[in-house]
Amino acid sequence: MAVALNQQQDFIEKLNQIKDMLKKYKGQRGALLQALQEAQGIMGYLPIEVQKLVSEALGVTLSEVYSTITFYSFFNLKPRGKYHIRVCLGTACYVRGAEKVLDRLKTELGIEVGDTTDDLKFSLDACRCIGACGLAPAIIINDDVYGRLTPDKVPEVLKKFE
Repeated sequence: MAVALNQQQDFIEKLNQIKDMLKKYKGQRGALLQALQEAQGIMGYLPIEVQKLVSEALGVTLSEVYSTITFYSFFNLKPRGKYHIRVCLGTACYVRGAEKVLDRLKTELGIEVGDTTDDLKFSLDACRCIGACGLAPAIIINDDVYGRLTPDKVPEVLKKFE
């Protein structure tokens, strides 16, 4: 109960920070991307409550805000984990078994691509190329590259983040 209350208080505090930040963009329709980036920087993602605040402050429709968020891949509608795992599915990684590595990650984490673990520890995504073809198959966890992976090496890599 106390954890839920703390999370709710944290959420409200971040909404207030976003309200303050949006004051500098009041009525500036052209500042949508900037405002969304700053709001996501505060909240970590862009839930409907934040989208409404941005819409009202900038004078754009809620559908414009949502369309912008869903168009650009760097915006998130759901909370992201502390550790963001991106599995390269580019040609070199794919032919060397990236799909099996991805399947093992999904099994180990109990989530699908695009999801985050319930404890907000890990988010899992797939991408087209990370520029580490010589290390194929490879993944990135936050800013660190892990290469020459096999499905059996996945638990060892994840253990580093316990």
